[in-house]
Amino acid sequence: MSGDHTNRPVHGTAAGVAYVALPPTAVDATASGPTLLLVAWPGFDPPRTAAALAAAIPMTGVPVWRVHLDLPGRSPGGLGSGAILENDAIEAYGRAVEQAATGLPAALAEIRRDLALPDGPVALAGFSAGGAAALLAVARGEVAVSAAAVVAPVVAPARAARAVERRAGRDRAWSDPAQALADRLDLGALAGDIAARDVPLLLVGGARDRVVPAGEVTAFRDVLQRRGAGSVEATTFRMGHALAAEPGTEARPPITDAVRVDGVLTDWFRERLADVRPEPGAEAAPAAAESTEQQDTAPYPAPAPVTR
Repeated sequence: MSGDHTNRPVHGTAAGVAYVALPPTAVDATASGPTLLLVAWPGFDPPRTAAALAAAIPMTGVPVWRVHLDLPGRSPGGLGSGAILENDAIEAYGRAVEQAATGLPAALAEIRRDLALPDGPVALAGFSAGGAAALLAVARGEVAVSAAAVVAPVVAPARAARAVERRAGRDRAWSDPAQALADRLDLGALAGDIAARDVPLLLVGGARDRVVPAGEVTAFRDVLQRRGAGSVEATTFRMGHALAAEPGTEARPPITDAVRVDGVLTDWFRERLADVRPEPGAEAAPAAAESTEQQDTAPYPAPAPVTR
């Protein structure tokens, strides 16, 4: 483990995988409750590592530790490429998602030890395969989760593979055990378990995403609602699947789509995890005429260029 526990990133290893922990440095907010830790997983497509995800979606305004945690194992190829049609790729995907969820309790114990944090509920986030891992962890209920936000989660690996089959013009080469693994990780079949945890959820989709179409994300929201989820929202941006440029393994300045996603995740988690101090003399903003709870929002306009 390396880094300054007060205001610098901490790099370490927990449950055998690397992490990058960003300290709470928000100057206008403090944690509002017992959640002092947010764990986020990358995907098989860029950003593919904890370091790359921390640079793409740092959520600096959320006044808790944001720990970006690698997925177990390494991806032999992105889910959006022909690699997902190969047996090795889907098996690697399944192992990564299941081991991330299974290993979360042990990882949290080591992270809390490293950062000198007390036990308590955690918030979860994830992109693509990491989003699937976050939702699987919610479904299993082995840790107390206060809120979860996922970006382009792989809701159904088999449907993602079918989309690639159509583009590639060839069939997948999955073995029967690999197909069974993909079926086991179909989150639609776990919707009842996810809804029963009563965890506030945000689902983010991309209108130009060819791996996990936005319609699949909103359809999953609808399934969760039908299963009794009390607080689930979905929003769509004009973006594709990746949130970083290739190869997506190193920390790089964020692309526009990542800046957009970072903003909405930051705002959403701040509403649930933070007490925000108003600026001196600032008046409270008027209440919105209508809640966006459990509704789609219109695609956001592209933000102004970010200067760094």
